[in-house]
Amino acid sequence: MLKQRLITATILSSVIGFMLLSMPIQWFSYFMIIVVLLAGWEWADLARINTNPGKIGFLSMLLVALIATDYLLEAQLGFNHQLGYQISLYNIVLWAIIFLWIQGYPSSAILWSPKPIMILLGLALLVSTWVALATILQQQDGRRLLLFAIAIVVLADVGGYMVGKLLGRHKLAPVISPGKTWEGLLGGLALQLLLVSGIKICLPEVELFNLFLLIIPVALFSVLGDLFESMLKRHRGIKDSGSLLPGHGGVLDRLDGIMAAMPMFVVVLIETRPF
Repeated sequence: MLKQRLITATILSSVIGFMLLSMPIQWFSYFMIIVVLLAGWEWADLARINTNPGKIGFLSMLLVALIATDYLLEAQLGFNHQLGYQISLYNIVLWAIIFLWIQGYPSSAILWSPKPIMILLGLALLVSTWVALATILQQQDGRRLLLFAIAIVVLADVGGYMVGKLLGRHKLAPVISPGKTWEGLLGGLALQLLLVSGIKICLPEVELFNLFLLIIPVALFSVLGDLFESMLKRHRGIKDSGSLLPGHGGVLDRLDGIMAAMPMFVVVLIETRPF
């Protein structure tokens, strides 16, 4: 399984990295709409939409919401950074509520598990994820900023997985995800030091405090996104959201941390301007 995960991760990161660095920003944003729609198909299953017509209906709503949001972001001359910031900020508030749901699971399921709530929740989270990605890309040097943001999520995930496997003793959320540990969480945060070191070497003028102020909340939110999807899958009684990515599961299994982390990255980046 580890070998399969590494092969898939290598191919996936290479393809995404090449497309990000070679495609026009607008076209890459549209490519990310396709990725979000794939995740939306898997979300429909988590929402217990069991028929293909029902799933297509959900994807249609998601696509309309994405197109409408893209229009609003591009309606003025140039990209509407303020709107991108505001949507990301509202999304952080939603993730604060989700954090309470995670803490209160399984009794909290009565609040979020009804199908209409799951549909609205999926639309809100998936659209705001795309908005955050597009907003990052539209920043000055946006391609490198997006790679930086993704690197934070990847290091948190890799550190959590490796350290958790080797040293994990104390369960982080045993009811939701017995495999996640506090040691893994700390390992994922510790691994961010590699990223800090690399940024400091390339950009020595960057203040360490501002760098940590950006990285740590984003890394923590990526763990929150991971835990949230684990809660949804446990409630649904499935191991993975899909099977499109061998060794990893579905697209949503790879997007869960990004869903929570990218809006936080947008807000902290715009507020602190560390670069």
